[in-house]
Amino acid sequence: MLETEDRAELLRARAALDGSVGLVITMGALHEGHAALIRAARECHDHVVVTVYVNPLQYEDPAVYPRTPEADRVLCRAGGVDVLYMPATTQVYRDDGPLVTVAPGPRGEVLEAVGRPGYFDGVLTVMLKMTNLVRPEAVFLGEKDVQQVALFRRMVFDLDVPVKVVGVPTVREDDGLALSSRNTRLTPPERTAALVLPRGLAAGVQAAAEGARPADVLAAARKLLDEAADGTVPVETLYLELTGPGLEPDPQAGEAWLLGAVRVGDTRLIDGMPLHLTAPGGP
Repeated sequence: MLETEDRAELLRARAALDGSVGLVITMGALHEGHAALIRAARECHDHVVVTVYVNPLQYEDPAVYPRTPEADRVLCRAGGVDVLYMPATTQVYRDDGPLVTVAPGPRGEVLEAVGRPGYFDGVLTVMLKMTNLVRPEAVFLGEKDVQQVALFRRMVFDLDVPVKVVGVPTVREDDGLALSSRNTRLTPPERTAALVLPRGLAAGVQAAAEGARPADVLAAARKLLDEAADGTVPVETLYLELTGPGLEPDPQAGEAWLLGAVRVGDTRLIDGMPLHLTAPGGP
């Protein structure tokens, strides 16, 4: 595995790769969810490139994001990664930062972007930069962050970026909690309390499978989340929404996503589950 922090060396390494390339874009602190992305890319392509970069356009204080560079290297080597790119900000944003960024449109101003102006501008800008540098056949993204996947897929479509976007199902702990680097911030009681998020979403998915209307799907999920607000470890619901596959609002039938975010202690957690709405819409 070639590891580099240098943009020019990445370009040389990419030029030397014969065959197809799958790209996995990360912020590091890699875990089994990232390993699943690497496996999916390896199964489909001759080579895999992984990028590790905590993007300052997304976070006011990127220094607080967990960093485990040596563990990241071990995971990438074990997964058969060909090139690991771990650049400094000076390699990513030259001349003191970008003057041009990617605007995500109205679907990038809801859910995860509420209260975080410009958040998805930063996300899409760095993802497009990594895609342009690596020039892969496909980019592999985890479906835990459905909004990111949908916005990146829409950007690729609207800007005619020649790459395939592959969503990979969320990897979960045995008790259902979606894997996330943020889980390490949870105390044991907070970790237990956080289970209400996947359980609430699962209740909504079950209601949809039984033919419930969209409003009742949301109600089934919200019931558990509301109960957790007054628990021993309070869980604050930040949002709970039904969207279409491309974040279309207010789906009434067909494929959809049930998305939720909570705050447990000082930790923000997100999750999403796919479902199928079979009942006709109604109030």
